[in-house]
Amino acid sequence: MSSRYQSTKQIRDSRNTRRAQTWIYAVPATTNEDTFIQTTTPDRLDNIANDFYSDPQLWWLIAAVNGLGKGSLMVPENTKLRIPSAINIQELAIQINNIR
Repeated sequence: MSSRYQSTKQIRDSRNTRRAQTWIYAVPATTNEDTFIQTTTPDRLDNIANDFYSDPQLWWLIAAVNGLGKGSLMVPENTKLRIPSAINIQELAIQINNIR
């Protein structure tokens, strides 16, 4: 798996310190097309993203809408998750590509 920072542009701030260029994305609003699940065993955000979007690198989106992923990809058993619809994900991907 490639690093999610692999294509991140490196910039220098006003003190000439190198850092990664970052973007802030709006989390998609809840829609009727969203899926809600409850984990029955411990799972990983990247595996869930792969199951729903066929792309494990979108784990961060599921983490963001559910307030997870701070330091771990693990999702405990019996965790209720909102999975944004693939349509919302495609629209977000278009926005991201237009920014970059």
